[in-house]
Order: sequence, then C-alpha cells, then structure tokens
Amino acid sequence: MNALILDKTFTKEDYKINRLAIAEYDSCTFKECIFTESFLSNVNFIGCTFIECDFTNAKTKNTSFNNATFNNCKLLGLLFNGCNPFLLSFTFTDCNLQLASFYKLTIKKTVFKNCNLEQVDFSQCNLTQSTFDNCNLKNATFDDSNIEKADFRTAYDFTIDPENNKIKNAKFSTNGLAGLLRKHKISIS
Repeated sequence: MNALILDKTFTKEDYKINRLAIAEYDSCTFKECIFTESFLSNVNFIGCTFIECDFTNAKTKNTSFNNATFNNCKLLGLLFNGCNPFLLSFTFTDCNLQLASFYKLTIKKTVFKNCNLEQVDFSQCNLTQSTFDNCNLKNATFDDSNIEKADFRTAYDFTIDPENNKIKNAKFSTNGLAGLLRKHKISIS
C-alpha cells in the first residue's frame, strides 16, 4: 500500500532529478515544480493543486488524478490516456496542453479555461458537459467524441465534424460556426 501524504506543500522541487515518491498525495499543493520527463506511474493525486508546474512529457502510466487543479501549468505532450481512468477528474486554468492526449477517456464536466489546446487529441473522448472557455483548439482532434452539452461559445480555431461526433445540445457562438462547417469548404463572413 502506498504511503499517504496529506496537506503538504511542495515548492520548486525538481522531480526530473529527484523522483517523486510513489504515494497517495491528498490535498497537497505543488508550486513551481518540475515534473518534466519524470516518472509519475502509480502515483495518486487526490484533490491536489498544481501551480506553475512543468509536466512536459511526464510519464503517467496508471497515475491517478482525482479532482486535480492545474493553474498556469505546462503539460506539453502529456498522455492523459495512460492515467488510471477511475475517478479521473481535473480542471485546467491558463495551461498549455499542446500535443496532449485524452484519447478514449471519460472526462465529463472538465473545465478548460484560457488554455492552449493546440493539436490535443480528444478522439473517442467523452467530454459531456465540459467547458472550453477562451481556449485555442487549433488542430485539436475530435473524432467520434461525445461533446454533448459541452460549451464552446468562447473557444476558437476548432474544427469539429458534427457528422462524426455527438454534439447534441453543445453550445457554440455564431463565430464558431465556421469550425463546424469547415469540411464543406463554405465561405462564412
């Protein structure tokens, strides 16, 4: 059984050099920590907050993120689809998730606010009731995804094929219509 670490704050730790202990971190805060290319396999984060951390290419096989909050973090190329899917939930604010993957995950009600989601893979992902508030979705992939009741009203640069995704009751602004019709090569002005 993993050790339990409760309500602890970690500041400016470099886990690329000193590996994070495999444990259950409950209600912990990580500030300006470097997780770049580090191994987070089998680590459990429950109710944890990550502030200005760098997770670029971290290894997340069987990592648990339950009610995790990421603020101003760099999560480039992170393969969330390798995480433990049980109770997987998080919120992202002011984060860079370029090239991340959520392939086949169920992450209902996820909030992405002011995030760079360029080239993120949401293929076969269940994003029901998720929010994309002021997010850049340039070249993000939505293929056989469930985005029912999701809010894209302030998202931009997305391309979503309504015929290849479940979009019932999803919210889009008039400005976002081009992203829904792009495959038809219609000029909208």
